[in-house]
Amino acid sequence: MTAPFILVSDCDLPGTVIEDTLRQAGLRAERAVSGSLDDIAAAGSEAEGLVVQWAQITGEVMDRMPNLRIISRVGIGYDMVDVEAATARGIAIANTPSYCIEEVAAHTIAMIMTQARGLPAYDRAVRAGTWKAVDARPLAVRPSATTVSVLGFGRIGSMVARGCRALGFRVVVADPYAPVDAVRDAGCEPVSIPDAVAQADILTLHVPLTDETRHLVDATAIATMKPGAVVVNTCRGPLIDEDALADSLRAGHLGAAALDVFAGEPLAADSPLRDLEQVLLTPHAAWFSPQALADLPVHAAENIIRYLAGESVPIVNPTYAAAR
Repeated sequence: MTAPFILVSDCDLPGTVIEDTLRQAGLRAERAVSGSLDDIAAAGSEAEGLVVQWAQITGEVMDRMPNLRIISRVGIGYDMVDVEAATARGIAIANTPSYCIEEVAAHTIAMIMTQARGLPAYDRAVRAGTWKAVDARPLAVRPSATTVSVLGFGRIGSMVARGCRALGFRVVVADPYAPVDAVRDAGCEPVSIPDAVAQADILTLHVPLTDETRHLVDATAIATMKPGAVVVNTCRGPLIDEDALADSLRAGHLGAAALDVFAGEPLAADSPLRDLEQVLLTPHAAWFSPQALADLPVHAAENIIRYLAGESVPIVNPTYAAAR
């Protein structure tokens, strides 16, 4: 009996850990020549499993892979896969939700604290020869007098919320899917999304990118925010309308932003965000640690191995089974 064939559509991580892990489990595994639709479909015509990082997996790609049973994402988000198309075709989608929880939460809290205490402005001032504690921009805050609004109370959002509470911040949480008791047990206040945005001194985003959440923070939402508020995003770039964010920062309504993710990556050379001193930028690095780098490709491969063995995996579209 021929072993199931698994295709890796694309991966920018070093080495061949995904293929090696699959082969060690007795599966056949190869990588597509490129992440283009035609190359993926041609290489995967017999594939039962697909491992994807950034390639766009549409219904057309799936139709050209008639044996496909599962797609495993190298990462937490899965917005590069057409979930509706996969579900309609009875194809399971799995992600890797646990490989970098600590790293992203720590990066988020570091960004929150960096902007809440005005560290970039202090650093620039000292290097320029200015020694004034009262010149933090935005104004350095007292945690107990400051509201952090957390949108999304999943693995990462809940860790960020608990961390901010431990530092003394008032924390409100907006997540229509999170049990109210779980939010309260964490010492946080459950509120609606509009209330969380309006109450925020610091707004941090931890929700999946969907049609409903794209540009969740747009000009209309920003207009409801407090003057001087800070926006932090380590989740998905398109959750924010970057032009509206830049306009608000330039106008002096919002006080600052800290961004690890962007609508287009790498961040365009002509992005207005690059020219704003009150914006802290990192290169989609919140996930990174040597441990996370080692775990990520293994987790993505193990999703395929376990699924084909009939074991439980983190499926993001559980209704796919109804179409099989």
